[in-house]
Amino acid sequence: MMRVEIITPSRLHMTLIDMNAELGRVDGGAGITLDSPGMTITAERAVGITVEGAEGLTGRFVNAVKDAARAAGKKELGVRIKVRDAYSMHVGLGSGTQSALSAAVAVNLLYGLGMSVRSLALAVGRGGTSGIGVEAFLSGGFIVDGGRRFREKSRFSPSSASRAPPPPVLFRRDFPDWKIVLAIPGLKGSHDSEEVDIFQKECPIPIGEVRELSHILLMKLMPAVIEKDITAFGEAVNSIQKTGFKRRELELQPPVIRDIMSQMNESGAAGAGMSSFGPVVYGITDSEASASKIMGAVRSRMKENDLSCEVIMTEARNQGAVIRQTDL
Repeated sequence: MMRVEIITPSRLHMTLIDMNAELGRVDGGAGITLDSPGMTITAERAVGITVEGAEGLTGRFVNAVKDAARAAGKKELGVRIKVRDAYSMHVGLGSGTQSALSAAVAVNLLYGLGMSVRSLALAVGRGGTSGIGVEAFLSGGFIVDGGRRFREKSRFSPSSASRAPPPPVLFRRDFPDWKIVLAIPGLKGSHDSEEVDIFQKECPIPIGEVRELSHILLMKLMPAVIEKDITAFGEAVNSIQKTGFKRRELELQPPVIRDIMSQMNESGAAGAGMSSFGPVVYGITDSEASASKIMGAVRSRMKENDLSCEVIMTEARNQGAVIRQTDL
């Protein structure tokens, strides 16, 4: 009898790149793997599927187990999953992908299904738009993916509504040891049918904005990671918020999101942005002292406005999920 333990990271999704598809490819993305918050699961063979401690993610785990079994040509496989430190759904940290992948990988190991992580991602319906979450699970770090052929999707849609294999990774690099401040307001980002509607309404993005964003990524954001230039990186983050699909994501947010971003920049962040459809806002800085100052300023501003907002300090995680197998 075997037990599998999997510790997964979270991630920031900084932006989708090409939501125009003029060149025949669509999506693409850039993101950072986070050391915390994280999620830990343990899994054992069992009769039926049970999930404990998932805090709203139970359905994700159950469906992932069923999807993995189906993809391997098996009948429903029994598993008992216990979840620790689960973080919230629909806040922009990627809990959907990490929970689904961790459940699928656990079943794959417990029953010797012999499937790769990328095959499992396709089976559980993750990575169909952005490849950041899948690659964060595999290797961590700073990631840029290359999207996929538009004919493979035929429409603009989020990962939750896209059955396509994870896209190729164009660039993966260890992220510098900068501090990352996360502000998590007590809100939920767009998801499910609402998210699908936004893609249909806002896309295609004008090609000029796609070119501008690509220029920022290629000639500023990515070199800044390699050269550990936090000033250039922060400037690129701030520029990303003003163009392409990210600008439209931000325009759909309540004013508090932009207020937090402004407060972070005014308090010393090199740059601040929103992850995915929010509401998580992140600020990048180079020291713990600076991060503490930013955290205090955001907390004070939120208290003044009588708004609930969790504020934490973390850093990048330059490795993927930790997977351990032990005999019972």
